[in-house]
Amino acid sequence: MKKIERHEVVDYQTYEETREEFRSRVLVEKGRRRVHVGDCFTFLFENRLTMRYQVQEITRAERIVKERDILQEIETYNALLGGEGELGCTLLVEIDEPGMRDRKLRAWRGLPEHLYVRMEDGRVVRAQFDEGQRSAERISSVQYLKFPVGGHAPVSVGVDFPGLEAETRLSPDQRVALAEDLR
Repeated sequence: MKKIERHEVVDYQTYEETREEFRSRVLVEKGRRRVHVGDCFTFLFENRLTMRYQVQEITRAERIVKERDILQEIETYNALLGGEGELGCTLLVEIDEPGMRDRKLRAWRGLPEHLYVRMEDGRVVRAQFDEGQRSAERISSVQYLKFPVGGHAPVSVGVDFPGLEAETRLSPDQRVALAEDLR
């Protein structure tokens, strides 16, 4: 996937002028790439537009103006995009109650090895994940994943962690969106 380039990121004041229109466009694209699996897992497949939005929002929220800091944000978010033949994805573990969330994130420390996409031929492709999102005790409620799908859109997304087994079939629109991202 083509990376975000510096010229695509505008200063936060200029961004403010077009933010609502840009945000509306991004929310539509995120909707096409959001997949709910089981009771509390949301997989958000990222692309250049969704990541550019994240960069713009962080520079706006933190009033970032120094060139090196903007470049650092771009580099950080570009790292989350999939490379050649890969899909980049953010997994959100959505449990509202803090005590329950903490207990689950501890119990589910091995979860990242149990995340996958299923391809049209039935093959399962496991997630590659960032070990920095997991400590010796628990995982983070946000996981950054990459799925090396060889340039082909999957047909479903799943979890096969014991006791949490669930799989969601992608809609035709979701498959088209992911195929577009892989081009």
